[in-house]
Amino acid sequence: METTVSYNQFIKDIKQNIIRSRYHAMRLANQEQLKLYFKLGKMLSEKTSAENWGAKVIEQIATDLQQQLPGLRGFSGRNLIKMRQFFDAYSAPAITPSLTAQLQKTFYSISFTHHIVILEKCKQDSERLFYISRAAEQFWSVKELSYHISANLFKHQGNMPHNFNTALPENIKSKALEVFKDEYLLDFVNIDDNDDEGILESEIVNNIKKFIMSMGKGYSFIGNQYKLIVNDNEFFVDLLFYNRYLQCIVAIELKRKNFKPEFAGQLNFYLNVLDDKVKLPHENPSIGIVLCKSKDNTVVDYAIKSIDKAMSVGIYKHFSDAPDNMKEFLPDAATLSKMLSE
Repeated sequence: METTVSYNQFIKDIKQNIIRSRYHAMRLANQEQLKLYFKLGKMLSEKTSAENWGAKVIEQIATDLQQQLPGLRGFSGRNLIKMRQFFDAYSAPAITPSLTAQLQKTFYSISFTHHIVILEKCKQDSERLFYISRAAEQFWSVKELSYHISANLFKHQGNMPHNFNTALPENIKSKALEVFKDEYLLDFVNIDDNDDEGILESEIVNNIKKFIMSMGKGYSFIGNQYKLIVNDNEFFVDLLFYNRYLQCIVAIELKRKNFKPEFAGQLNFYLNVLDDKVKLPHENPSIGIVLCKSKDNTVVDYAIKSIDKAMSVGIYKHFSDAPDNMKEFLPDAATLSKMLSE
């Protein structure tokens, strides 16, 4: 028995080493590719400016390269123009200091295609660096990146009404603002206006991996309808998570209606019990989120500003609520329904 366990562990160790090595090799290859594209972009930018060359000359360069290096891929006239744009965008003096700080961790961790999507869809340097960082840290595919840009994550991140400034310890205030956002697009949810919170919760639990991805970084799922007992009374938290970056419990209450002040009171009660009965001594105070269909931020501010437990209020949207320019990244309702039933 011990021999079998030892052998299985040995196989597991080999597998993990292979995976780590391949991942490292891929990162190095991607880094070298980006460095090459940046260098070629520099050469093209300087030469085309000096010689006043236009798109036709770049097309000719691509043709000549193909003739001299038969089978060469990725160096079409269109891609050469993108390489020049890549260099021009990130060589600007205004962005260089910010970029230098990010190079080691994030800039080389995403593909050239990721970078081009960001360049084409984001105009501000701060917005570009935000998506570079998030795409690298959370391993977004190009499709996920496009989706988050279309959902304007840069604008919504940290913009939700909250009481973190008075309710959280100094060491996690800024981190909490990075983790939570004002709006969550639950593209996997298949519900209609007549469905209650139970149906919404069931859809989320059945697709918990996708929900965690929509929430952001560092979440681990603890459970749904998490039971709290106070004397002989039972209470149930809709969704309970743990966030590794914040080192705290995160309780989420789902509401299929406009925000009401009593929602904050209910969540405050849950947070008090969680901190007293569930939170471990080394963990930070629990944080709560009311996730509702709509809200008035002024009403929210009045409801939570005097509460001493940290909470925020966000809204969720699903496929039928999504703007038309976002639906190209999501399956249609029929396809979504089929996927969820499989």
